[in-house]
Amino acid sequence: MSIHLNIQPAEAKIHSRQLPNRRKKINKPMESEEKQTVIDDVSNRLINGDMSTKIQAAGEIRSMIRNRRCSKKIRVKFAGAGVIPPLVVMLCSSDHVVCEVSLLALLNLAARNDRNKEQIVACGAIPPLVKLLNFQTSDNLREIATAAILTLSATPNNKQTIASSGAIPLLIQILSCGTIQERVDAVTALHNLTATKEEPAIVLDAAAASPLINLLKECKKYSKFAEIITGLINILSKYHEGRLAITKAEDGILTLVETVEDGSLVSKEHAVDVLLDLCRSSRSKYRVLILNEGAIPGLLRLTVYGTYEARNKARLLLELLRDSPSEKRLRSSSVCEKIIREIAARVDGSSVETIKILLQDMVQRGMSMGSSCIPSK
Repeated sequence: MSIHLNIQPAEAKIHSRQLPNRRKKINKPMESEEKQTVIDDVSNRLINGDMSTKIQAAGEIRSMIRNRRCSKKIRVKFAGAGVIPPLVVMLCSSDHVVCEVSLLALLNLAARNDRNKEQIVACGAIPPLVKLLNFQTSDNLREIATAAILTLSATPNNKQTIASSGAIPLLIQILSCGTIQERVDAVTALHNLTATKEEPAIVLDAAAASPLINLLKECKKYSKFAEIITGLINILSKYHEGRLAITKAEDGILTLVETVEDGSLVSKEHAVDVLLDLCRSSRSKYRVLILNEGAIPGLLRLTVYGTYEARNKARLLLELLRDSPSEKRLRSSSVCEKIIREIAARVDGSSVETIKILLQDMVQRGMSMGSSCIPSK
């Protein structure tokens, strides 16, 4: 069964943009003053009220942000009024109702506002959020907490704090046992956390390989979700334990081969890179496994229709799949033809026909163009 998912960041789903009503401009000063009075009142009740009052005020903060056209300004005003620290304190409560209402308020304050995201993390929100990620008795709380981690991880300054908090292993667990929305948010959060050039690099545990392969099998290979998943699998393929985990996952290589055939340009590039990493790491171990999954037609298409990087990687992988990859290189067209004919003898009839068509297309496009089809080492 395919997963049909909306993988917008959680913050994009919290508040939908509406166009301002220009006819009411004349009343704007009065409205602004009244709005500030309401914000001050709600903030004061949240900061100084008893717990029942705090719960009500937190719910009002969420409602005001969700239901107002100028929610961006309201987020800034509420943060300036000092509501974030008491909301984080509420997040640490053992009362699930208190946790949920404060978490929803914080999530709305964080949406589309990096400064608020950083302040929420600086006030100590990550430890209670990590605790909620491990919460087994309420899917709703864990789902909201996962969305919050996703939202907060979108800000570069928060990534190391989240990564060092123990959130990554719990996000990986959610890939296997979470709701559909939890899994989508967990994948995107892991993507946010690992997509950084800052040192130290955030390492993705090899335990993520199997659930990521399973998610890739279930989703549409050309979807944005598949692009994020294959990007994470590509990260895993860069080290030994990750490669082992990818190949031990059920249908791991087959799923990557299918992605080379049916994925988007981005997914194809990630998938062929993973297969190339596998074959380079141990050609004797992975060459036959990749061939047995029927990789050749998809790789040949990729040499014609892929991105520049994908085309080069597909050609390099095709060369590794030959019987004698160390043979002296010939002209571009000769090498490509030789690779194709050597491998064609090993595949079924329908694949041979596909290969012939692709070979004709490659020749027609003049793939050599004066340069080597397979770059020299």
